[in-house]
Amino acid sequence: MQLRALMYFDELVRTNSMRAAAENLNVAATAVSRQIENLEHYFGTPLVERSNRGIRLTAAGELLAARAGRTLRELEHVHQLIDDLQGLQRGRVVISAAGATVANLIAPVLAEFSLRYPKLRFEVSIGSAREAMDALASSEADITVSLFAPKIMPNVKVRLRSEMVYDVVMAAGHPMAQNAELSLRDVAHLPIALPDKTFAARQAFEELFSKKGIVLDPVFVTSSLEMLRELVLRNAAITFLPALTVQRDIDAGMMRAVPLSAGSALRVSIDLCISPDRQLSFAASKLVDFMEAFMRGVPRRSRRSGAAAR
Repeated sequence: MQLRALMYFDELVRTNSMRAAAENLNVAATAVSRQIENLEHYFGTPLVERSNRGIRLTAAGELLAARAGRTLRELEHVHQLIDDLQGLQRGRVVISAAGATVANLIAPVLAEFSLRYPKLRFEVSIGSAREAMDALASSEADITVSLFAPKIMPNVKVRLRSEMVYDVVMAAGHPMAQNAELSLRDVAHLPIALPDKTFAARQAFEELFSKKGIVLDPVFVTSSLEMLRELVLRNAAITFLPALTVQRDIDAGMMRAVPLSAGSALRVSIDLCISPDRQLSFAASKLVDFMEAFMRGVPRRSRRSGAAAR
């Protein structure tokens, strides 16, 4: 059986269309059809049923589809292990991150690591905590970094669990920017910008405000971290974020991160995860070590950023 035929079949399953699969593979639709026929001849049974509305997998096709993607990913992993013979001269690492907040946290890590090893390639996917963990469990990702990860995570090994503290983030010129700390009651009357309710951080703050008997009524609700940042920079609202996610703006003197008082602070774990039964490539292993060293400094850096605002 040819590897190309399996790759074409996997793309057909993903797109559910001969034409779309052909476009993504940059080949003619007849080439895709021919490779599917080769697979059907190899297995001795139809794998797809064709109609004007697209394709439908047969029972045999469903069986192959469930394994084809994982097989291809394992072959790619073998390719990476072979690349390891060349040291860090080539290779690719796939990272799944839970939410834009985490993406902003790992961006400086990847930037610094890439400067050290410019021949490596990186792919970062952003999703929910569950999606990030599923990507790791299915071998679609080498590494996962997540806030608010599920408590039960089968087929996942937590390499490091660190603590992340949310601060009150505001423009540098905000009247409260020089406070040593703030309580939820201090900021409840201010215009607040928050993520929408699909974000775990928003749900956590809803619960935190509720326990204090305070109504949380944000003026702005958005799924975009960049919009939260822009609203804060324009002094239209405050928000709650780990200081490291806006560290560049803090260092530039455009923002301040003021700690919440002890009884109001939101502390969450940030998990660096790998698969327990899959050998990491040399490149991925080195990146995990690098990320772990960075994360061990996260709580200290976050506190220092808050202190700089005082």
